[in-house]
Amino acid sequence: MTRNLPASDPATPVGAAAPQFVSRVERRRRPPGVKRRYGVYVPLKLRIALTFVVGAGWFCLSLWLSRSWIRTLGHDITTPLAIVVIAGVALIPGYLNIQLISSILLDSPRPLRVDVDFPQITLLIAAYNEENSIAETLDYALRADYPGHFELVVADDGSTDQTREIVAGYAARYPCVRLLAADHGGKANALNAALETVSTPLTATIDADTLLMPYSLKHAVARLLVSPPDTVAVAGSVLVRNSRENLLTRAQEWDYFLGIASVKRGQALLQGTLVAQGAFSVYDTTALRLVDGWPNRIGEDIVLTWRLLLQGGRSVFEPTAVAFTDAPSNWGAFARQRRRWARGMIEGLRDHGLGMLSQLKFYSHAVAVNFLFPFVDLTFTLAFIPGVLLAMTGNFAIVGPMTLLVLPLNMVLGGIMFSYQRRVFKTVNLRVRKNVRGLLFYFFCYQFVMSPISLAGYSLEAIRARRAW
Repeated sequence: MTRNLPASDPATPVGAAAPQFVSRVERRRRPPGVKRRYGVYVPLKLRIALTFVVGAGWFCLSLWLSRSWIRTLGHDITTPLAIVVIAGVALIPGYLNIQLISSILLDSPRPLRVDVDFPQITLLIAAYNEENSIAETLDYALRADYPGHFELVVADDGSTDQTREIVAGYAARYPCVRLLAADHGGKANALNAALETVSTPLTATIDADTLLMPYSLKHAVARLLVSPPDTVAVAGSVLVRNSRENLLTRAQEWDYFLGIASVKRGQALLQGTLVAQGAFSVYDTTALRLVDGWPNRIGEDIVLTWRLLLQGGRSVFEPTAVAFTDAPSNWGAFARQRRRWARGMIEGLRDHGLGMLSQLKFYSHAVAVNFLFPFVDLTFTLAFIPGVLLAMTGNFAIVGPMTLLVLPLNMVLGGIMFSYQRRVFKTVNLRVRKNVRGLLFYFFCYQFVMSPISLAGYSLEAIRARRAW
């Protein structure tokens, strides 16, 4: 089985790993053996192996240095429990940080190309009672400088406000805009109803409150075109729009800008970005239909991405495909959102986690890390936070020098990502605004909020609690 590639490139076999996907999208591939711009090309397998070796080496060194700590803490809470606590608050976080740092440094994505024929694409927006934001979202989407044929479908999920009327007005003025009116059944149902009407080889999605930059759709598709032929999803770079609203949104700006983006970059090296988020991603339409579209899950974009990976595809990340969204501006809404994300991760692990691990692909490492997150959040909440309180009284049994080594690693990771992201912003003529208060809160306080909230989400999904958006 082969892809239909441009005449200037040799036909390239899809391979046995992804026989299910037969895309109509043409791809241009870099000839094998070509050197990278900054030196000799390092094979992908070697780069990934290096990240594991560096991470494992750090873990072993940390374990050796922790021997006296384990003995001391073991006298108070027993040695097995001391090993569990120290692993959760220091050893595993240290490994994850080192492995992620090395992944980002060793990642070398192919440069984008815009001198190719861009395939037709349909942009889907699921909307429910979005009268306050949908017009601005459409205005930004319609400014896209996408070189190929472009359609825009708003799937209205039974709105009871003026959303349908606003979209109908746009459809009357712009031939590329369509309104699909559906009964209220949830975001997944609305997107699947819209997917049935799609006739283009590519499908993109944005949320109804997401502002798409003019170049972003082109950049996301360009990443797809230079990626391996079995690539079926590209996650865009979603950033915070309302970061000046209060301290919470200021901190979330850095979470999106540094934290989430660093995870996506690290996973991109593993050939499987685990979340092609609904807020902005591009998908192969054929692949979407082969997995029956979006599942009816609280984390529908997570489960969808994992289904695509299980069927033999791969997903990637494009940092210059920028979109801005409103982050929750009060603690209640923030807690609900992050509980949803935590529950979505558990949904993905329960439905497809073991299957993805059994495939033994590069991204299986990222799936294994997701299995560890509940344990890390549990030990952080029940051991590290009380350990900080004990340290304030002079008792450093839990929070001591070894624990604090994780903080410099976080700062190194943040510094590397800031350097990368600043170059990305320069590429697309954006400016990184000063946000010192948010940065300090993000580094020193954010995790104290995030871990308990995530732990609550894991627990709610474990007991199959009622969904609450």
